[in-house]
Amino acid sequence: MKAVFRENLGEAIVGLAVVLFAAIFILYAWRATGGEHGGGIKITALFPNASGVNVGTDVKVAGLKVGQVTGQKLDPKSYQVAVTLALDPNIKLPADSSAAITSEGLLGNPFIAMTPGGSEQMLKNGDTITDTQGAMDLMALIGQFINKPSTSSTAPAPSTGAGTTP
Repeated sequence: MKAVFRENLGEAIVGLAVVLFAAIFILYAWRATGGEHGGGIKITALFPNASGVNVGTDVKVAGLKVGQVTGQKLDPKSYQVAVTLALDPNIKLPADSSAAITSEGLLGNPFIAMTPGGSEQMLKNGDTITDTQGAMDLMALIGQFINKPSTSSTAPAPSTGAGTTP
């Protein structure tokens, strides 16, 4: 038995290193996705347009990540998108906070920006945020800009023939 162990010692060490590396990777992924918060405080935000927002999208306050999107569905009563957010339980946000879908730049990833309100009461599990701003439709804005009629023209105004001398 000792001879078999000695012959396979190198393989056993490599196998142990692979298992250890996989465990470290799983721990890193769990922390990077917010798993260490145990899901956090679950709240719902109703958006008229949630384009670009998916499960895993960041939720930020003043540019700092405080949570992520954990689900979304269409609200059958209001026909708005009900986005479920898991917020860090250590961050206390006022109950009258607002949420807006924005991006890090023209081509940046979308995220939900929370703006704290002034209420003395804090958001708690199961609360709903109705003061929201949906995603901007960039293509519609570009289309409006391109198709906007020009207010100034370089061509001369057509002559009516009145007041001219031959």
